[in-house]
Amino acid sequence: MKFIESIKNVWKIEELRNRIIVTLGLLLVYRFGAQVTLPGIDAAQLTDYAGNFDGGGLGTILNMFTGGALARASVFALGIMPYISASIVVQLMGIAIPYLQKLQKEGASGQKKITQITRWLTIAICLLQAPGYLASLPALGIPTTAFLLGTGPLFYFSSVTILVTGCIFAMWLGEKITDKGIGNGISLLIMVGIIATLPQSFLQNSATRLEGGGNGGLMMVLIELVIWFVIILASIMLVMGVRKIAVQYARRTASGGYEKSAMAGSRQYIPLKLNASGVMPIIFAQAIMFVPSLIGGSSFLKETAFGAWLQTNYSDIFGLVYNITFALLIIVFTYFYTAITVPTNKMADDLKRSGGFIPGIRPGSETSEYLDKIMSQITLPGSIFLALIAILPAVVVKLMGVQQGWALFFGGTSLLIMVGVAIDTMQQINSYLLNRHYDGLMKTGKNRKAVA
Repeated sequence: MKFIESIKNVWKIEELRNRIIVTLGLLLVYRFGAQVTLPGIDAAQLTDYAGNFDGGGLGTILNMFTGGALARASVFALGIMPYISASIVVQLMGIAIPYLQKLQKEGASGQKKITQITRWLTIAICLLQAPGYLASLPALGIPTTAFLLGTGPLFYFSSVTILVTGCIFAMWLGEKITDKGIGNGISLLIMVGIIATLPQSFLQNSATRLEGGGNGGLMMVLIELVIWFVIILASIMLVMGVRKIAVQYARRTASGGYEKSAMAGSRQYIPLKLNASGVMPIIFAQAIMFVPSLIGGSSFLKETAFGAWLQTNYSDIFGLVYNITFALLIIVFTYFYTAITVPTNKMADDLKRSGGFIPGIRPGSETSEYLDKIMSQITLPGSIFLALIAILPAVVVKLMGVQQGWALFFGGTSLLIMVGVAIDTMQQINSYLLNRHYDGLMKTGKNRKAVA
């Protein structure tokens, strides 16, 4: 009842209500665009092509992130992933390129320039990916008769233009959701795409279980749901887990000196996240995992036993060798990404300038070393936990016989994205409620009178 009351309170706040309506409207536009097939392709002949994305392989993962647009040869077939790739590249280049480092220190104006660089890089990535995607359509099962305009220069020019425009339009939708709606727009587009394939995957798996009373029947369906909810709770713990480092501040007294006390109204701890890198290690690891099978299929190794072994073991995303390598790469990339995104030196300098200190630790370099040590200690269990969640789809496929499409929701990037985006959106809604003196969605207690 308290939760229902909190939902009612959301609609009492006009600004929050309008933001939610704008968000839902723009997400609806994105989902509508994902259903529109590229001009020149007969949508009625895409049945065999769409079947290539139901086997649980790489195609299934990419199709999931685009909300099924990839399997429909949609105008949004590239989804928002080129923008994500461009953002990652710009972020990594910021470590080595002084110009980008300078922009990062310039505040809002510098961030605006970085955003513009990311947009141009997104267009460049789209121009590379779009022709490759179009060239792969016949090989993936689209019959020749489905190309109503043929596959000549006219088809390629028009389709590449539309695919690039679709990606840019999706990027614009995400930015508008961030500005005018609620939550992070780009993340919400990815989450909505993932959720769009969830009901179909669940129903297909359940139908297989219930068919003829075999494969475990209704009991196995219920057990799978219970395990799924437990994994979601574990993912929430991973996303929200923090190590609190106690902090004190030096406050000026009436006599002009300083005393050690907590500054009134300020946070008295530094929250270091257990999983500071989010889903990025999984994304990096998945990108690397494509390499062994490509090497195995190269002209140098294709006819050798080693090449065949690479292709066999690294083409099966639910295989033992693949997942052991995958888990190890995730642990390595978690340390790498945490090291480049958590600036312990800057944190120590900011703390020193604000008159803060960690009890028993000298300000400056000693504080930086202490924070770096704590981050290393909490990153180990965080990376192992992240690796375990990432390989859970393979575990449920092998041990429980879950269908591969439904198994992808038991862990990995898709589950962590859904959990992370849901928590971030709930926290933003929560802040609106608390600012209006309502109880938040993530807080208990009686409602207080709203401020007009």
